[in-house]
Amino acid sequence: MATSVAPATIPPIPVECVGTNPVRLWGMKMRKRVRRIANASGLVYADAPAPGPRILTNADFAFDPSWLRYVAEEPGFVLTVGGVPVLAHARDADEAAAIRSAIEEASDAPLPAVAFEDGPTIENKALRKRETPFVMRLTRDTIRDIERASYFGAYKGVTDVLTKYLWPEWALVLTRIAARLKMTPNQVTAIGAVLCVAATFAFAWGHYWQGMALGLGFMVLDTVDGKLARCTITSSKWGNVFDHGLDLVHPPFWWWFWATGLATWGLAYDTATFWWVQGAIQGGYLVQRLIEGVFMRRNGMMHIHVWRRFDSQFRLITSRRNPNMVILFVGTLFGRPDLGLIAVAWWTAISCTVHAVRLVQAERVRARGGTITSWLAEG
Repeated sequence: MATSVAPATIPPIPVECVGTNPVRLWGMKMRKRVRRIANASGLVYADAPAPGPRILTNADFAFDPSWLRYVAEEPGFVLTVGGVPVLAHARDADEAAAIRSAIEEASDAPLPAVAFEDGPTIENKALRKRETPFVMRLTRDTIRDIERASYFGAYKGVTDVLTKYLWPEWALVLTRIAARLKMTPNQVTAIGAVLCVAATFAFAWGHYWQGMALGLGFMVLDTVDGKLARCTITSSKWGNVFDHGLDLVHPPFWWWFWATGLATWGLAYDTATFWWVQGAIQGGYLVQRLIEGVFMRRNGMMHIHVWRRFDSQFRLITSRRNPNMVILFVGTLFGRPDLGLIAVAWWTAISCTVHAVRLVQAERVRARGGTITSWLAEG
């Protein structure tokens, strides 16, 4: 009689921070930061040498968390700065001892290594970009530069035009303040949620300028909470649900109450116009999200926005909350918030059509035996 044997569970690779460094980054000493990165990456932090494979990090250097995840998947990989190991995946105790000695003595790596100075790139799937993540020596003189590199390292490469170009510097200042005040990302999200609700009421009453000011505050904080979580390595499942849930739920309310608020300007739609505008915006919003979900399920959870360079460029302006608010701002600036919302309806329909075409094109590639891969993975 045949019996089945369950596969052995492979324990998480231990991560060890070699050396000491009194300088704090985002309020944390390096050992604490490495421990948080290890735990967030599904690894385990170890305080003492032990047999077997091991990832070693150099306490004199700060590095982007994506490096640790990359090194964990590359046994024998060593990353150096000035020849000195910064991160390494030792395959056994002997390699670990040799690398540990090189870090402690600030000497050349004992194994073939990749020099950071050569600009090696890796794909960051979570943030939808290909990059050379930062690695910098951590001293009191470099803290602000490293904070800046850490912050921008946490920025999505594929996002909307406002988030990418308009308020990164504002959000950096607020992220630093939040970190100094020891605020949690969820506290920042909660403040943003209050502003979001207040903006909704302002739109309903036709107070569009006040609503857009409140909405701007919310949109900036919507960037700050994520950056704070990534910079301080404090992301949580609840935080993700809170943040992304709020992002998903509120836009339909904004567009609905923008339309009802037009009455206070004497620009209320007739019944037919109201319903076709709302149908286009609300229906288009739902269909776009469904298209994105189908694309991800059909293509290994890869976002539709990172398939080809065109998709990433179109993501800058596609009909989402932030680009839509630009359209509404322009309409209100000319005293026609009604025409602004009609323009949003048309842009939603156009964007939805573009995404539908891209989904069909992807299915045709698959039907012909092709593979859908991100252009970010081709660099």
